[in-house]
Amino acid sequence: MSTMKIKKDDMVKVIAGKDKDKEGRVLAVNKKDGKVLVEGVNMLTKHTKPTMANQNGGIVHQEGPIDISNVMYIHKGKATRIGFKMDGDKKVRVAKSTGEVID
Repeated sequence: MSTMKIKKDDMVKVIAGKDKDKEGRVLAVNKKDGKVLVEGVNMLTKHTKPTMANQNGGIVHQEGPIDISNVMYIHKGKATRIGFKMDGDKKVRVAKSTGEVID
């Protein structure tokens, strides 16, 4: 797969699926599978047994992975596509809607 355009700690908007139009921060990126974990999106319920770390066990709510094609980067409050351009000898991400450098 090519270079990932979404990185950890980016603000993204979900554009497809059951959580459409929700926004959140990217917690993790899985390059191999092309998936991302977004804060508060695709919440799953997991039943856990009591362990030494978690004495009570019970039902735990956690984020599930969502395909990277179903999220868009948020730049200045609006969802935008991301491109790349060379800034001197450094490759930088660019917001397609404004042409501004992201990082």
